Amino acid sequence: MLKQIFTLPIKAYQKFSRLTPPSCRYYPTCSEYAKIQFEHNAPPIALINATLRILRCNQLFKGGFDHPFTRFNPPKFSLLQRELNNKYGTMEITYWLVPKDKNNYYIIKDISATHSQ
Repeated sequence: MLKQIFTLPIKAYQKFSRLTPPSCRYYPTCSEYAKIQFEHNAPPIALINATLRILRCNQLFKGGFDHPFTRFNPPKFSLLQRELNNKYGTMEITYWLVPKDKNNYYIIKDISATHSQ
């Protein structure tokens, strides 16, 4: 619920910003970066990371690829999980977690998920 409170204004901004020419120096855009941060991190951490990213989005920084990251401890795989997958089928993947270093993962949005939303 709390995450939705933070992501709702970002989604509204994204709808409005489609009417203006793109101006973000990074990929994903600063608003998408902030939205992903709030979806995957605690609000205070997400707010700090999103603010730092917006402050970097100017002529003094080169820009480029800057994917958000999160801390994650993967669960141990068990036979129970395999049985759940067999019983309920597969799930739709929106984000991929790519290892950065120990327990830190880059969050990368699935291309096919971008078109379905």
